[in-house]
Amino acid sequence: MSGQPAAFMSYVRFNDQHDDGLLSQFRERLGAEVRAQTGEEFAIFQDRNDVAWGQNWQQRIDEALDAVTLLLVIVTPSLFRSPACRSEVARFLEREQELGRTDLILPVYYISAQELDDPELRASDEMARVLHSRQYADWRELRFEPFTSPVVRKATAQLASRMRDTFWKPPSALRIPTARRTEAHEEEPRAAERMGEGARRSTAKSEPPTHVVDPYHRGDFTTIGAAIKAAQPGDRILVRPGLYEEGLVIDKPLEVLGDGPAADIQIRAVDADALLFQASIGRVTNLTLCQTGEDWFGVDITQGRLELEGCDISSRGLSCVAIRNGADPRLRRNRIHDGKESGIYVYASGLGTLEDNEITGNTGVGVVISEGGNPTLRRNQIHDNKESGVLVYDSGLGTLEDNDITGNTLQGVAISEGGNPTLRRNRIHDNKQAGVFVHDSGLGTLEDNDITDNSKAGVVIATSGKSNVRANRIKGNGYEAIWIYEGGGGVVEHNDLRGNAMGAWDLAADCKDNVFRAHNKE
Repeated sequence: MSGQPAAFMSYVRFNDQHDDGLLSQFRERLGAEVRAQTGEEFAIFQDRNDVAWGQNWQQRIDEALDAVTLLLVIVTPSLFRSPACRSEVARFLEREQELGRTDLILPVYYISAQELDDPELRASDEMARVLHSRQYADWRELRFEPFTSPVVRKATAQLASRMRDTFWKPPSALRIPTARRTEAHEEEPRAAERMGEGARRSTAKSEPPTHVVDPYHRGDFTTIGAAIKAAQPGDRILVRPGLYEEGLVIDKPLEVLGDGPAADIQIRAVDADALLFQASIGRVTNLTLCQTGEDWFGVDITQGRLELEGCDISSRGLSCVAIRNGADPRLRRNRIHDGKESGIYVYASGLGTLEDNEITGNTGVGVVISEGGNPTLRRNQIHDNKESGVLVYDSGLGTLEDNDITGNTLQGVAISEGGNPTLRRNRIHDNKQAGVFVHDSGLGTLEDNDITDNSKAGVVIATSGKSNVRANRIKGNGYEAIWIYEGGGGVVEHNDLRGNAMGAWDLAADCKDNVFRAHNKE
């Protein structure tokens, strides 16, 4: 066995069962791709209860350096709750330290986990810190694509190439220099041992220079703008409770953290955005950001990656939050409300990940995606907006997963003018018009959603709109489950269309040839 490379897959079996064996298929295809790229036999052992696992696990990782063994870690929330998985990661980390290598643990990010995404949780969890520090393969979106998809096949090949380079690259090229190893051991003694014991303590780390803003003159500055101007890239600004009548411009990498309840730390701007972000990276948390004038956004993110967390954001001018020009922020656990226009406006190729936000009470749409915008929305509450909950148009894209979209004055989701989002596992219910309205050449894929109890039809496809509607539960709506007219079409299959006030279908005669229907429950 010496000299023959192999890998072990550390995962939680429930995740494989939940996804109908997709992780098992992933292992098989990845192993085959490594073999295709190397011409060598290659094994990825999967189940710790298999005979192969039991016989080879300890032997493999205790062999000499020429028997290269890698741990493929499937990162999900369940991983952090599994003592067995923690032990496996700890043992491999220990092996890396023994061998002076840094490439024997390869994370595959499969389902979003707060332990990895939340900086505070990550700092207190040794395994999360280690996995986050590695160049992980992000499989969260690919998880929903078929293995035959060109995108998935390319990603599999790229991952296999990384494994190939790990296994067949001369080990000396991957050793950590002795001086660096000694320094690392001094700073983080027995990290693997701590992780194996399940301890959740922060490791030693240097704190950034911190500037305190206090309106009572008890800190370093009395205005946030002055603190930003004086700060160096990488500094931290703590903002104490008070009313700050200024617009913030962050043009360098900084952390701006509210030091107290967000309701007590108010930034109020009239002739400017409450926050304009134009840096490569930054973090803003625990503030109330209020735009009270006209023609300005509450928060305008024009570039880079801003982490915006735990804030209360409103705007009497334009939208509460704008994301544009390729900016790729992370918005988590914010309350985004009472925008004069939309709650969130993603346009001009804006990106972003929006998770666990409440988006409510806006005069326009809750979330607008247009002009090539392509954000990911997960687990947001999008409710009681004066127009639609979500509008995707003008070639907008986007992935909406596990959101609750309810009580909006128009549709739950509207798609038009080449908009082409993907909706999965959302609850779209109790909206005042249709659940989903696809029209004017809109597209879109609707999979595994609950579209229920909307005042009109569950799904409307009209005026040359075309959508793929699969495996949804479209029930309890005030009109039909599906209404298609004026050249609308698409694929409608494997849906539950029972229990709607006016039946399963209203399909116009001129649309019958545009619609493929199969295996629906009516």
